[in-house]
Amino acid sequence: MPKVTLDQWQMFHAVINEGSYAQAANKLFKSQSSITYGIQKLQEQLGVRVLVIKGRKAVLTEEGAALFRSSKTLLKEANELEQTATNLLQGWEAKIKIVVDAIFPTIIITEALTGLADISPSTRIEYSETVLSGTRDLLIDGSVDIAIMDNVPPGFLGKPLLNVEFQPVAHPNHSLHKSDKCILLNELIKERQIVTMDSGRERRDAGWLGAEKRWSVNHMHIAIEHVSQGLGFAWLPLTRIDKHIENGSLKAISLKNGGARYVQSYIVLKNPEQTGPGINKLVDTLIELTALYLKKKQVS
Repeated sequence: MPKVTLDQWQMFHAVINEGSYAQAANKLFKSQSSITYGIQKLQEQLGVRVLVIKGRKAVLTEEGAALFRSSKTLLKEANELEQTATNLLQGWEAKIKIVVDAIFPTIIITEALTGLADISPSTRIEYSETVLSGTRDLLIDGSVDIAIMDNVPPGFLGKPLLNVEFQPVAHPNHSLHKSDKCILLNELIKERQIVTMDSGRERRDAGWLGAEKRWSVNHMHIAIEHVSQGLGFAWLPLTRIDKHIENGSLKAISLKNGGARYVQSYIVLKNPEQTGPGINKLVDTLIELTALYLKKKQVS
């Protein structure tokens, strides 16, 4: 059994953080004599002197400084354990599974998950990124709690999140950029197209125009890398390539009749009537962050 209690470690930290026994007592709503006794007992039990009084301030000894650093983790884990118990009592989920279509901005997902971790650090997250029907398959199979996808399957309800713009792009030195004239679609078909394969059972191809010179890859970041190396062109979402266009590694292809496609993304719940506070919080945060993302894009 541990010799020192969590209460004593908390007193020790309070004395150092507040600078004195009196301030520590005020902080912890205890009497100064109980703080003094707790620290004395701690030193006796450990067999080392952890602090000394210089003037009116409590100062760590060399041994005390080492113990202070190590015990921070102990107190942090104890607080997290209590928070976990509180969250479970309030119905917070032990695990949340989310699947997201690769066209959706990862920065929004990362920020939303970070916010949830701050509130409920014990909630485990399973996050998957899919392409096309892969998202739908996982939702219909009941394998995920939240899905962000490009369509709402029959029997489910969804909320619109983001209308994602796709542009045909290639490396600035690609032959498609040699002419000052706008490119026709039948000219585009003659070039090698980099296509992101469907991760679901349907095995559709994202943005395939029927080009004979086709390279199929299993992830969007591979498609972006291949196009950036001048290996072909691709229809890619601006949500994933805006920085590449800014730094000059990719350039939008000028098409004669307009060069953009749009795909609406939705947030869909497996069972909206049986969600806990974690799922509800995550959904609300994703909607709020998407609105902020759109606002920033409109300003820029």
